[in-house]
Amino acid sequence: MASPERNIRVLVIDDEESIRRALKSILSLRNYDVSLSSSGEEGINLAIETNPEIVILDLSLPDMDGLDVCRELRTWMTSPILILSVRGNEGDKVTALDLGADDYLTKPFQAGELLARMRAILRRAESRVVQPPEIQAGDLTISLAKRTVFLKGEEISLTRTEFEILSVLVRNMDCVVTHKMLADTLWEDGEARDPQLLRVHVSNLRKKIEPGPSLPRYILTEPGVGFRFTAE
Repeated sequence: MASPERNIRVLVIDDEESIRRALKSILSLRNYDVSLSSSGEEGINLAIETNPEIVILDLSLPDMDGLDVCRELRTWMTSPILILSVRGNEGDKVTALDLGADDYLTKPFQAGELLARMRAILRRAESRVVQPPEIQAGDLTISLAKRTVFLKGEEISLTRTEFEILSVLVRNMDCVVTHKMLADTLWEDGEARDPQLLRVHVSNLRKKIEPGPSLPRYILTEPGVGFRFTAE
């Protein structure tokens, strides 16, 4: 069985000790760097700490549903998620995939199939641009995972909308994000898509994070098009 050329970081989130032990053995023998978690909250925290390149996630966890873990991870993490669960009904599969999971394998499983699926989704993920869970831009420290922003070491309080705007811009670093792209991400109802309202939120965000809001350093305006975040 082919092994990865380097130690790819894998996070296993599964409450069954026997499954965790088996996966640790299977993957470690093939040069994967494996971290283990037995609960959803612990798994999310480990994902923040280790920034895994692939997550193997069970749906039946003691503290929260694995679907909620998947949803939470996808708010900031682009690494592949492979669901490994006894819950094999079509509804769970469709929901997991809609929430951003890359593949779904039911228990019991064969080691060969698991490894093949991991290799396949890792190949597909190679073209993704992966942002780290914490980004340093000048005096700003932005954690997409923890949803926190620090300016010169002091935490800045942002509204939900302000953080969502910042998050979208940061995940598309140095790329222009159009007014429509931002509005589609932030709001569902058409009334809230008023470009002037979006500009008001961006203006309020700038007042909180920019050293000079009238001459922004981080959030640049592309006239008539949208905005761009730069760390330079």
